[in-house]
Amino acid sequence: MKYLKFLLVGMLFGIILVKSEAVSWYRIYEMFRFQSFHMYGIIGTAIITGIIFLQVSKRGFIKGFKGAEIFVPKKENGFVRYIIGGTIFGLGWALIGACPGPLYILLGTGVYSMLIVIAAAMLGTFVYGILKSKLPH
Repeated sequence: MKYLKFLLVGMLFGIILVKSEAVSWYRIYEMFRFQSFHMYGIIGTAIITGIIFLQVSKRGFIKGFKGAEIFVPKKENGFVRYIIGGTIFGLGWALIGACPGPLYILLGTGVYSMLIVIAAAMLGTFVYGILKSKLPH
């Protein structure tokens, strides 16, 4: 019962993503071909909202769900890593037509082929966990 609010927020978020067509393969295809502003508007709004909430939480006005201060550690010497990781993420997003979060939303809307993508994502995460110590971080 204690986590019901998180389930409800997740369901609301899923409904919003479906209704805004953010999980639509066609909209993602348009975005990667620079044919429409739709997805860029959604992503830009999310970035601006994230910046605002992060700044408000840094000033102590927003606490974690257990009442603790929200602390975001400083990132150091990771620019190249972020470029490489972002490129790999973007290529996967373009190939599949969905980023990781909406995979479950698409599954919930009846796109059962996403089970293959979810299984591949889990396998990739598992392999990364095995190889993590051997990779140049």
